[in-house]
Amino acid sequence: METNSKHYPLQLTGELEPQLSRGLWLVKWLLAIPHYVVLFVLGIAFIGVSVIAFFGILFTGQYPRALFDFNVGVMRWSWRVGFYSYSALGTDRYPPFTLKDVPDYPARLQVEYPESLSRGLVLVKWWLLAVPQYLIVAVFAGGGWSVWSGIGSGWLWSSGGLIGLLVLFAGVALLFTSRYPRALYDFVMGMNRWVFRVAAYASLMTDTYPPFRLDMGGNESPTNTVAPTPAPVAS
Repeated sequence: METNSKHYPLQLTGELEPQLSRGLWLVKWLLAIPHYVVLFVLGIAFIGVSVIAFFGILFTGQYPRALFDFNVGVMRWSWRVGFYSYSALGTDRYPPFTLKDVPDYPARLQVEYPESLSRGLVLVKWWLLAVPQYLIVAVFAGGGWSVWSGIGSGWLWSSGGLIGLLVLFAGVALLFTSRYPRALYDFVMGMNRWVFRVAAYASLMTDTYPPFRLDMGGNESPTNTVAPTPAPVAS
């Protein structure tokens, strides 16, 4: 299992809105229904695309780029809706209906495209190697997150478990104080980041094993960060 001590190929960010409505979170479940309907359909497509990608990786060692971009788009859409609603309550700005990255939206998700993937790992990483991660994610996300129990089972994301409980606490704090406790937000973001890293690994998008750590806070350093070139020393 390959690990990366600094940057994971999936980058998830969320910018906490400084002024959130006290009571809007109480009806966001209703406002987000159109997104839930679309994401249900996209989730079915996500499963089919992942099955096709499985065979593509098995025979060629590559994840077809168009399929990869589609599944990243589905995850990106899911994260925007979750950030708006009950996976974070981090913004009152309504999520856009698009698979594309929206740079000015406060929640963003990027996955680095792998030039090659292990043909052998694709047979075991989504069920055997990921089992310890699934156990942790089940605590974070509760029953709303369906792990890969076989080819085509896919994953579904919703707010439950510890994330849902802490977001509820944040909602109550907003209702009575108009403030979202920053420490609580950072912890929620760390758990969301962990969940989506596991989702990317289980969805065959990377061979990099998700780290067992909470990278808390709203931002991550970009994966394509290049170390600065040292200035020449005058002779």
